[in-house]
Amino acid sequence: MDPLLELKDINYAYHSLNGETHALSNISFQVNDGEFIAIVGPSGCGKSTLLSLICGLLSPESGTILLRGRDMKDSHTEIGYMLQKDHLFEWRSIYSNIMLGLEIQKKVTPEAKEHVEKMIYTYELSKFRDSKPSQLSGGMRQRAALIRTLALDPDLLLLDEPFSALDYQTRLTVCDDIASIIKKEHKTAILVTHDLSEAISVADRVLVLSSRPASVKTIVPIKIDIPVRTPMKSRNAPEFKEYFNRLWKELNKNA
Repeated sequence: MDPLLELKDINYAYHSLNGETHALSNISFQVNDGEFIAIVGPSGCGKSTLLSLICGLLSPESGTILLRGRDMKDSHTEIGYMLQKDHLFEWRSIYSNIMLGLEIQKKVTPEAKEHVEKMIYTYELSKFRDSKPSQLSGGMRQRAALIRTLALDPDLLLLDEPFSALDYQTRLTVCDDIASIIKKEHKTAILVTHDLSEAISVADRVLVLSSRPASVKTIVPIKIDIPVRTPMKSRNAPEFKEYFNRLWKELNKNA
Protein backbone atom coordinates (compact mmCIF):
# COMPACT_ATOMS: atom_id res chain seq x y z
CA MET A 1 0.00 0.00 0.00
CA ASP A 2 1.35 3.42 -0.99
CA PRO A 3 1.83 5.92 1.85
CA LEU A 4 -0.46 8.92 2.19
CA LEU A 5 2.53 11.21 2.72
CA GLU A 6 6.17 10.77 1.75
CA LEU A 7 9.06 13.17 2.35
CA LYS A 8 12.29 12.49 0.46
CA ASP A 9 15.54 14.28 1.39
CA ILE A 10 13.91 17.57 2.38
CA ASN A 11 16.27 20.50 2.99
CA TYR A 12 15.28 23.99 4.05
CA ALA A 13 17.14 27.15 5.11
CA TYR A 14 16.02 30.57 6.28
CA HIS A 15 17.60 33.52 4.50
CA SER A 16 18.08 36.97 6.01
CA LEU A 17 20.39 39.98 5.70
CA ASN A 18 22.66 38.28 8.24
CA GLY A 19 23.03 35.17 6.10
CA GLU A 20 21.60 31.68 5.84
CA THR A 21 20.30 29.49 8.67
CA HIS A 22 20.07 25.83 7.70
CA ALA A 23 16.91 24.52 9.42
CA LEU A 24 16.23 21.03 8.01
CA SER A 25 18.72 18.52 6.61
CA ASN A 26 17.77 15.51 4.44
CA ILE A 27 14.45 14.79 6.19
CA SER A 28 12.87 11.55 4.93
CA PHE A 29 9.89 9.62 6.31
CA GLN A 30 6.49 8.22 5.34
CA VAL A 31 3.02 8.39 6.89
CA ASN A 32 0.43 5.73 6.12
CA ASP A 33 -3.35 6.15 5.95
CA GLY A 34 -4.90 6.16 9.43
CA GLU A 35 -1.56 6.61 11.22
CA PHE A 36 -0.96 9.02 14.09
CA ILE A 37 2.64 10.31 14.00
CA ALA A 38 4.22 12.48 16.71
CA ILE A 39 7.30 14.61 16.05
CA VAL A 40 9.58 15.59 18.94
CA GLY A 41 12.92 17.36 19.07
CA PRO A 42 14.86 20.15 20.79
CA SER A 43 13.27 23.60 20.97
CA GLY A 44 13.89 25.55 17.77
CA CYS A 45 14.98 22.55 15.72
CA GLY A 46 12.41 23.14 12.96
CA LYS A 47 9.36 21.03 13.91
CA SER A 48 6.84 23.73 12.99
CA THR A 49 8.82 24.56 9.84
CA LEU A 50 8.40 20.94 8.80
CA LEU A 51 4.60 21.20 9.14
CA SER A 52 4.64 24.43 7.09
CA LEU A 53 6.47 22.59 4.31
CA ILE A 54 4.02 19.67 4.38
CA CYS A 55 0.98 21.94 4.03
CA GLY A 56 2.60 24.13 1.35
CA LEU A 57 3.05 27.36 3.31
CA LEU A 58 6.77 27.00 2.60
CA SER A 59 8.62 25.31 -0.26
CA PRO A 60 11.65 23.06 0.31
CA GLU A 61 14.97 24.13 -1.16
CA SER A 62 15.53 20.57 -2.30
CA GLY A 63 13.80 17.24 -1.92
CA THR A 64 10.29 16.03 -2.67
CA ILE A 65 7.00 15.93 -0.76
CA LEU A 66 4.48 13.47 -2.18
CA LEU A 67 0.81 13.28 -1.18
CA ARG A 68 -0.82 10.07 -2.37
CA GLY A 69 2.11 9.58 -4.73
CA ARG A 70 1.83 12.99 -6.39
CA ASP A 71 3.94 16.09 -5.93
CA MET A 72 2.41 18.29 -3.27
CA LYS A 73 1.77 21.10 -5.78
CA ASP A 74 -0.25 18.76 -7.98
CA SER A 75 -2.00 16.82 -5.24
CA HIS A 76 -5.68 17.22 -4.41
CA THR A 77 -5.21 15.85 -0.91
CA GLU A 78 -6.96 18.08 1.65
CA ILE A 79 -4.82 19.10 4.62
CA GLY A 80 -6.20 20.47 7.90
CA TYR A 81 -3.97 22.57 10.17
CA MET A 82 -4.68 23.02 13.89
CA LEU A 83 -2.51 25.59 15.67
CA GLN A 84 -1.59 26.34 19.29
CA LYS A 85 -4.39 28.92 19.53
CA ASP A 86 -7.95 28.08 18.49
CA HIS A 87 -8.41 31.38 16.52
CA LEU A 88 -12.17 31.35 17.09
CA PHE A 89 -13.79 34.72 16.27
CA GLU A 90 -15.56 36.26 19.26
CA TRP A 91 -18.22 37.96 17.14
CA ARG A 92 -19.34 34.61 15.71
CA SER A 93 -21.18 31.84 17.53
CA ILE A 94 -19.54 28.46 18.00
CA TYR A 95 -21.66 27.05 15.16
CA SER A 96 -20.74 29.86 12.75
CA ASN A 97 -17.07 29.53 13.73
CA ILE A 98 -17.22 25.83 12.88
CA MET A 99 -18.84 26.64 9.52
CA LEU A 100 -16.27 29.31 8.61
CA GLY A 101 -13.91 27.11 6.60
CA LEU A 102 -16.78 25.64 4.60
CA GLU A 103 -18.06 29.16 3.88
CA ILE A 104 -14.64 30.40 2.73
CA GLN A 105 -14.16 27.41 0.43
CA LYS A 106 -17.79 27.61 -0.77
CA LYS A 107 -18.47 24.05 0.36
CA VAL A 108 -21.63 24.62 2.41
CA THR A 109 -23.66 21.72 1.02
CA PRO A 110 -26.50 19.81 2.72
CA GLU A 111 -24.09 16.89 3.18
CA ALA A 112 -21.44 19.11 4.80
CA LYS A 113 -24.00 20.70 7.13
CA GLU A 114 -25.28 17.27 8.13
CA HIS A 115 -21.70 16.14 8.87
CA VAL A 116 -21.13 19.23 11.06
CA GLU A 117 -24.40 18.68 12.93
CA LYS A 118 -23.45 15.07 13.60
CA MET A 119 -20.03 16.04 14.98
CA ILE A 120 -21.47 18.85 17.13
CA TYR A 121 -23.89 16.34 18.67
CA THR A 122 -21.42 13.44 18.95
CA TYR A 123 -18.70 15.54 20.56
CA GLU A 124 -21.06 17.28 22.98
CA LEU A 125 -21.09 20.83 21.69
CA SER A 126 -24.84 20.97 20.96
CA LYS A 127 -25.74 23.13 23.95
CA PHE A 128 -22.93 25.56 23.09
CA ARG A 129 -23.72 26.01 19.39
CA ASP A 130 -25.13 29.53 19.92
CA SER A 131 -22.55 30.54 22.55
CA LYS A 132 -19.66 32.91 21.94
CA PRO A 133 -16.11 31.49 22.30
CA SER A 134 -15.49 33.45 25.54
CA GLN A 135 -18.30 31.47 27.17
CA LEU A 136 -16.45 28.17 26.67
CA SER A 137 -13.53 26.62 28.53
CA GLY A 138 -10.17 26.31 26.79
CA GLY A 139 -10.79 22.61 26.26
CA MET A 140 -14.21 23.12 24.66
CA ARG A 141 -12.80 25.85 22.43
CA GLN A 142 -10.12 23.45 21.15
CA ARG A 143 -12.81 20.84 20.52
CA ALA A 144 -14.74 23.41 18.45
CA ALA A 145 -11.54 24.30 16.55
CA LEU A 146 -10.96 20.62 15.73
CA ILE A 147 -14.54 20.18 14.47
CA ARG A 148 -14.04 23.30 12.30
CA THR A 149 -10.97 21.60 10.81
CA LEU A 150 -12.71 18.23 10.39
CA ALA A 151 -15.71 19.89 8.72
CA LEU A 152 -13.60 20.21 5.56
CA ASP A 153 -13.00 16.43 5.65
CA PRO A 154 -9.19 16.63 5.32
CA ASP A 155 -7.17 13.55 4.42
CA LEU A 156 -4.32 14.69 6.68
CA LEU A 157 -4.38 16.64 9.95
CA LEU A 158 -1.39 18.69 11.11
CA LEU A 159 -1.41 19.54 14.83
CA ASP A 160 1.13 22.15 15.94
CA GLU A 161 1.22 21.89 19.74
CA PRO A 162 -2.56 22.38 20.00
CA PHE A 163 -2.64 21.77 23.77
CA SER A 164 0.32 23.91 24.87
CA ALA A 165 -1.78 26.94 25.91
CA LEU A 166 -3.84 24.85 28.37
CA ASP A 167 -3.11 24.16 32.01
CA TYR A 168 -1.73 20.69 32.73
CA GLN A 169 -4.94 19.03 33.95
CA THR A 170 -7.02 20.45 31.09
CA ARG A 171 -4.25 19.50 28.66
CA LEU A 172 -4.48 15.83 29.66
CA THR A 173 -8.26 15.77 29.23
CA VAL A 174 -8.28 17.67 25.93
CA CYS A 175 -5.47 15.54 24.50
CA ASP A 176 -7.53 12.46 25.33
CA ASP A 177 -10.64 14.01 23.72
CA ILE A 178 -8.92 15.24 20.55
CA ALA A 179 -6.97 12.02 19.94
CA SER A 180 -10.12 9.95 20.44
CA ILE A 181 -12.07 12.15 18.00
CA ILE A 182 -9.33 11.83 15.37
CA LYS A 183 -9.34 8.04 15.75
CA LYS A 184 -13.16 7.88 15.55
CA GLU A 185 -13.13 9.98 12.38
CA HIS A 186 -10.44 7.65 10.91
CA LYS A 187 -8.08 10.53 10.17
CA THR A 188 -4.33 10.52 9.57
CA ALA A 189 -2.53 12.98 11.84
CA ILE A 190 0.91 14.44 12.54
CA LEU A 191 1.40 16.04 15.96
CA VAL A 192 4.30 18.34 16.84
CA THR A 193 4.89 18.45 20.59
CA HIS A 194 7.58 19.19 23.20
CA ASP A 195 5.90 16.75 25.60
CA LEU A 196 7.33 13.21 25.37
CA SER A 197 4.48 11.79 27.47
CA GLU A 198 1.96 13.33 25.10
CA ALA A 199 3.78 11.92 22.07
CA ILE A 200 3.90 8.38 23.49
CA SER A 201 0.28 8.47 24.64
CA VAL A 202 -1.21 9.31 21.21
CA ALA A 203 1.22 8.14 18.55
CA ASP A 204 1.64 4.96 16.52
CA ARG A 205 5.21 6.12 15.82
CA VAL A 206 7.36 8.91 17.28
CA LEU A 207 9.81 10.67 14.98
CA VAL A 208 12.80 12.15 16.86
CA LEU A 209 14.58 15.12 15.29
CA SER A 210 18.10 16.28 16.09
CA SER A 211 19.05 19.85 16.95
CA ARG A 212 19.25 22.34 14.08
CA PRO A 213 19.78 21.70 11.27
CA ALA A 214 17.27 18.99 12.07
CA SER A 215 17.65 15.49 10.71
CA VAL A 216 15.75 12.34 11.65
CA LYS A 217 17.66 10.69 14.50
CA THR A 218 15.30 7.75 14.85
CA ILE A 219 11.68 6.66 14.46
CA VAL A 220 10.24 4.71 17.40
CA PRO A 221 7.15 2.51 16.85
CA ILE A 222 4.83 2.62 19.88
CA LYS A 223 3.23 -0.70 20.76
CA ILE A 224 1.08 -0.51 23.88
CA ASP A 225 -0.75 -3.72 24.64
CA ILE A 226 -4.12 -2.64 26.04
CA PRO A 227 -7.59 -3.64 24.73
CA VAL A 228 -8.87 -0.15 23.83
CA ARG A 229 -6.01 2.31 23.64
CA THR A 230 -6.62 5.93 24.62
CA PRO A 231 -4.01 8.56 25.57
CA MET A 232 -5.01 8.44 29.23
CA LYS A 233 -4.90 4.63 29.40
CA SER A 234 -1.58 4.59 27.54
CA ARG A 235 0.03 6.66 30.31
CA ASN A 236 -0.76 3.90 32.81
CA ALA A 237 0.53 1.03 30.64
CA PRO A 238 3.69 -0.79 31.82
CA GLU A 239 5.44 -0.07 28.49
CA PHE A 240 4.99 3.70 28.87
CA LYS A 241 8.00 4.29 31.13
CA GLU A 242 10.28 2.25 28.85
CA TYR A 243 9.30 4.35 25.82
CA PHE A 244 9.75 7.58 27.81
CA ASN A 245 13.27 6.59 28.89
CA ARG A 246 14.21 5.54 25.36
CA LEU A 247 13.02 8.81 23.81
CA TRP A 248 14.63 10.87 26.58
CA LYS A 249 17.98 9.20 25.89
CA GLU A 250 17.63 9.78 22.14
CA LEU A 251 16.87 13.49 22.64
CA ASN A 252 19.79 13.98 25.03
CA LYS A 253 22.33 11.86 23.15
CA ASN A 254 25.23 14.09 22.09
CA ALA A 255 23.30 17.10 23.40
